[in-house]
Parts: sequence; structure tokens; C-alpha cells
Amino acid sequence: MEIPKNAASWFEIPVHDIDRARKFYSQIFNYEMPQEQLGLKKKAFFLFDRLNNGIGGAIVQGSEYFPSQRGTLIYLHAGEDLTEVLERVEAAGGKIELDKRPVSELQDLGYFAIIFDPDGNRVGLYSKG
Repeated sequence: MEIPKNAASWFEIPVHDIDRARKFYSQIFNYEMPQEQLGLKKKAFFLFDRLNNGIGGAIVQGSEYFPSQRGTLIYLHAGEDLTEVLERVEAAGGKIELDKRPVSELQDLGYFAIIFDPDGNRVGLYSKG
């Protein structure tokens, strides 16, 4: 098998209330998330560069989706400096669990933080600066 360019190809974050979650993520990332309904599932999509093989994902509301604080941890791209995104988290209805810190003390790998969204999902944020 050929080694893939990226380890992840798609992600979905389960939510109880798609409108509340969409408002939260749209507010902290400062863009509107496109939304659609597929049967009983409702999805809102994070923006990504699909034409250049970017990796995308969505928040999803449906009967088989259960938000969790301790499941898989996905890190969302938070722009050039995640400080700007973190400054909007609490006003948007979320909570910061772990403030901005370097990924590594030995290498220049960027920065991360961990937040809780309004549904209680534990979500990572990442930026190079």
C-alpha cells in the first residue's frame, strides 16, 4: 500500500443541536458553515480546500451520533494564530480546557489548545503560530 499524504480523510463531530453547534463554530472561526439535511441527519460543514485535496469534516446531528468528552480527539485548523479563535470560544458558548501551548518543546511544530463545544465535545485546535 502506498503511504497516504494525510492520516485522516474526513471527520464528523456529533452534536445534539445543529443550530447551536453551527452558530458556535461559525462564531469562533468567523465564517458561515454550509448546512444540509440528508434524511434524518443534519450536517454543517467546516470550510476546507477540496480542490487541492484538503481534509474536511462536519458537525452532525442524528439518532446515531452521541457527543462525548472523552472519545477521539480531532484537531481543527485555527488559522495562523489560534489565540484569535480562543478569544471567541467562551463568548460563543464553549469552554477552554487547555490554553494555547507548543506542540513540542524541542521542535517548532506549532501550537495547540483544547476546548469544549456547547454539546460537551472535547475538540483540539491547532495553528502554526
